[in-house]
Amino acid sequence: MKIIKSATLNEIEAKEVNVEATFTKGLPSFTIVGLASNNIQESKDRVKSALLTNEFKFPPKKITINLAPSEIKKSGSHFDLSLALLISLYEEKNISFEEFHIFGELSLNGLIKDSNSIFPIILSLAKQGLVKNVLVCEDSAKKISKIPNISIYCVKNLIEAIEFFKSKDKNRFLFKKESLKHEKININGKEFFFLNKYLNDFKDIKGQENAKKAALISAAGNHNILLVGSPGSGKSMIAKRLPYIMTPMSLDEILEIAKLQALDLKEPDFKPIRIQRAPHCTSSKASILGGTNLGEVALANNGSLFFDELPHFSSSILESLREPLEDNKLLVSRANSKVLYDTKFLFIAAMNPCPCGNLLSLNNICRCSDVEIKRYKNRLSEPFLDRIDLYIIMNETSFKDKASVSSKQLHESVINAFKMQVLRGQKDLNGKLCDEEISKYCILNDECQNILEKATQNFNLSFRSINKIKKVARTIADLEQSFNIEKKHLLEALSYRRR
Repeated sequence: MKIIKSATLNEIEAKEVNVEATFTKGLPSFTIVGLASNNIQESKDRVKSALLTNEFKFPPKKITINLAPSEIKKSGSHFDLSLALLISLYEEKNISFEEFHIFGELSLNGLIKDSNSIFPIILSLAKQGLVKNVLVCEDSAKKISKIPNISIYCVKNLIEAIEFFKSKDKNRFLFKKESLKHEKININGKEFFFLNKYLNDFKDIKGQENAKKAALISAAGNHNILLVGSPGSGKSMIAKRLPYIMTPMSLDEILEIAKLQALDLKEPDFKPIRIQRAPHCTSSKASILGGTNLGEVALANNGSLFFDELPHFSSSILESLREPLEDNKLLVSRANSKVLYDTKFLFIAAMNPCPCGNLLSLNNICRCSDVEIKRYKNRLSEPFLDRIDLYIIMNETSFKDKASVSSKQLHESVINAFKMQVLRGQKDLNGKLCDEEISKYCILNDECQNILEKATQNFNLSFRSINKIKKVARTIADLEQSFNIEKKHLLEALSYRRR
């Protein structure tokens, strides 16, 4: 019995699968067992056609394919190549498949094609240290060439795949890897990548200096931000420009975002720009948190999640966000499985001050009653709002407002602040520090400690609020290239708390 190593996706992580084949006497048949999905069962016809089209004889025997371990559900068309190789080379006794993981979908004429699941599977296997050599087609090789510490062998069709295993010189099939060609900085021997292109630029925003400063702090430290203002004040404009000035990305983060893009059935672009997910307020709870498919919360990992018209989202969705916003993880329990997603995203929210939007306007009259305004604001609970680091009241726009700063200038400040955080030895940005890391990196002097104690008494701050103030103050100090948190940094951080 010959075995080929492959893998399948189990939720968002890969599980190694051994593809086993036996050829016994009996009525000719072709059976696949081992909890194979419909798209794997359909591969029988693709494999038959690919073999017969290339003048291979289909063995007149009882062929049984087993996908082990049998208790795991398998899916994906990438098992085609493994099945075809086992059948076409079943009489070759000197051929071994042990050193390779094989992935590829077959066309009816024997060409090998890429599939959306191949990149996330191989990336997951590589992180687990389960894969060293892979055999794939050229399209797959281009994507997985960004994954470090694996050797990639490339074939175009079934004939070349058979020739590969018969050949003694396998290095001629070796795919040459290419490194990422983006702007990068080196900090403590580790590379971080970023883009100098800004499709949406902050120079388009006139006025709103306080909101721009808050956006800079948010991007530099990954702090959750809530923008409150009248319609047309620029809330959405700021939110859409924030991803372009966020911190540089490590190779692991770029690969993780590419993995999420592939799982979302999109073509990975491998660009060092943090993704932004912006679901509509009518989205279902399953689409936000995840059900049978990945939710927006999981897809926004290492990027940003933008909720426009925040109070119009259902209360069940907003309350369910409390866990991923606090713990940076989300546990989704289903009937037969539990899945833990990483949720280290920047949460950006925008809302009007009242249902009609004119409560803060100096020129327009608010049409809302006190009851309507109270009902509108009560859609957001205190525990949810306590997880927001920066609360910003937007100014009303004026013809006198002028552009003051570009995205490039803001991004340079973010990169300088990012360097300070990495050089301190932080694994996470300031906004995602845990309690132990806060006590280590967000140290206050006696004067700042006294100010914070008075603010705690006057504004009845929770322990969570106190920690968030410390983290915001740390980011403000980083932006000013200050090693210590000073009085002015703490006072500015306090000014961004909701009162």
